[in-house]
Amino acid sequence: MAGHSKWKNIQKRKNAQDAKKGKVFMRHAKDIYNAAKQGGGDLDTNASLRTAVEKAKADNMPNENIDRNIKKATGTLDGATYEEITYEGYGPGGVAVIVNVLTDNKNRTAADIRHAFKKNGGNLGENGSVSFMFDRKGYIVISNEEGSIDEDSITLDALEAGAEDITNQEDAYEIFTEPENYQEVVDRLKENGYEIADGEVTLIPQNYNKLPKEDEDKMMNLIDTLEESEDVQDIHHNLEESN
Repeated sequence: MAGHSKWKNIQKRKNAQDAKKGKVFMRHAKDIYNAAKQGGGDLDTNASLRTAVEKAKADNMPNENIDRNIKKATGTLDGATYEEITYEGYGPGGVAVIVNVLTDNKNRTAADIRHAFKKNGGNLGENGSVSFMFDRKGYIVISNEEGSIDEDSITLDALEAGAEDITNQEDAYEIFTEPENYQEVVDRLKENGYEIADGEVTLIPQNYNKLPKEDEDKMMNLIDTLEESEDVQDIHHNLEESN
């Protein structure tokens, strides 16, 4: 995992995502709905919901929107029923791509995803066609833009908290955990005074695919097209983006 920064890729795309604030809220709403549907509406006992709500609040989503989606999921407010679906395929140059969606119309979504891949030089595959190239991990970012966090100290704290690995990315530390240990590590790091800049249980590529500029541009267009869909929750890929 060392040498490839997921955080830098997140930062590069953050400004573009912030420009689509309405769609960002919609994705948070679906994430909250799904977490509450699966684990109940109590933030104290549902770690996935607690994480989803924290992310929504970090993007300034109003509390009433958050509460409304929790009520929808727990049956105390009428609303659409969403289905979680995962698509796998290849982008330009053979980049592995996994797309997680949450939709109330799977036929519409399937057509949109298929069109996005075809338009941008990719193709959808069968379930399992690329997922074996990724590991499911807890992922935590602690910002160090001011350089005030000592590497030895945070490494010791992270490992004692139950982390599996930690990498120094100059302006941030990336911490990796087993999925089942993610929330415990987050909570213990917070108790130790660290501020979490980003975190989730996600898919981490085992290897990265570096492309010629033309193919990389096509791949970024594919990501942009997929992000335009209000149904898309997450996009995972093993592209090694150029600087």
